[in-house]
Amino acid sequence: MAFCSAVTLCFASIFSLAAAALLAIAFSTDNWQVISVSERLNAAETDPGQSLQQKRLIIAAEMNLTALEIEQSPLYYTRTRGLFRECYPGQKEKAPFPKDKEQRIIELYMSPVETWCRNINYFIPEEGQTNKFKAAQMIKIHMSRAMIALFIVAFFFMFVSFTTGIVGCWRTSPSNIQASAVLMLLACLLSGGAMGLWHGCEYYETEKISDAYCNPSSCPTELFVKTWPPGLLKETLFKYDWSYIVSWIGVGMTLCSAILFFLAAVCIKNDKEREDAMNLQYLMPVYPQKQQQHYGQQGPYGYAAYPGPAAYYGSQYGLPYNQY
Repeated sequence: MAFCSAVTLCFASIFSLAAAALLAIAFSTDNWQVISVSERLNAAETDPGQSLQQKRLIIAAEMNLTALEIEQSPLYYTRTRGLFRECYPGQKEKAPFPKDKEQRIIELYMSPVETWCRNINYFIPEEGQTNKFKAAQMIKIHMSRAMIALFIVAFFFMFVSFTTGIVGCWRTSPSNIQASAVLMLLACLLSGGAMGLWHGCEYYETEKISDAYCNPSSCPTELFVKTWPPGLLKETLFKYDWSYIVSWIGVGMTLCSAILFFLAAVCIKNDKEREDAMNLQYLMPVYPQKQQQHYGQQGPYGYAAYPGPAAYYGSQYGLPYNQY
C-alpha cells in the first residue's frame, strides 16, 4: 500500500471512530440543554425581604395553584435536559422531591452520574394518553420519536461501515472502501437529520404549542413556554450545553470520515493501476509454437527434406498429398 492510500485510510478510520464515540456520548448523556431558573421570582420583587416560600405562594395564587404544586413542579427548578432524561444537579433537596411519596407529581430516580432524574415521556405505547393532545403537540411527539429512530439507524450504518472498512483494509479493495464511504455518508445524513428534528421539537415547544389544555397544572413537566406565567418565563434561561456541541462535532467528523474514505478508495485504485502497468513491462511475449520446417531437417526415408515452393490455389504445383 502506497503512502497516499495508507495515510488517507488511517485518518479516515480515526475520524470514523471519533465520530461514533462522540455521537454515542452525546446520545447517552443528559446535557443537551440547561434550563436555569432564578431563585428570585419576579412576582415578589416588590418586597425583597420575602422568603422563597412566600414568593412561591404568590406565584401559586397568580396561577391558581397550591404552594405544594409549585414545590413539586419541575418547571421551578434548575435542570439539565437530554434525549431521554431531565436531571436536577446537586442534592435531593434541590429537586422536586417532597418527603411524602403520595404527594409527588413526578417520580425521580438516581442516574448513573448520581443526579436525580426523570424520564422524558415519548408516549410509547400511547395507551390512550394522547387522546386529548392537539395537532401541534402530536407533531412534536412524532418528530421526537423520529429523531431517536434516526440516531439508532445512523449507529447501525456506522457499524456496517466499520465491518466493510476492515475487510477493505485486509484485502486493499477499493470497492469495500467505497462502500464504507457511502455508509458513513448515510450515517452523516441521518444524524444530521436527527439534529434537525431536535431543533424542530425545540421550536414546537417554545413557539408553536399554546393549547389551553396543556398548562403548568396539567402538563407540569413540558417546556411549553407559551402556557407559562410571565413571571416564570422571565426568570427562566435556556442555553445549549456540551452534549449538544459534542453531537454537532460528531456529525461533522462523520462527514470528514466519509470524504477521507472516498479519497482512500481513489488512492488505492490508482496504486493498483500503477502496479499493474509496471508489471506489464516484465511480461515476455508469447508466440505460436508451430513453425515451418528448416533446411537440413530429415525427411521421410532419411533423405534431406527441402521445402518446395509455396502452394496456393490455382498454382501449377498444387497442394501436398496430405492436404487432399
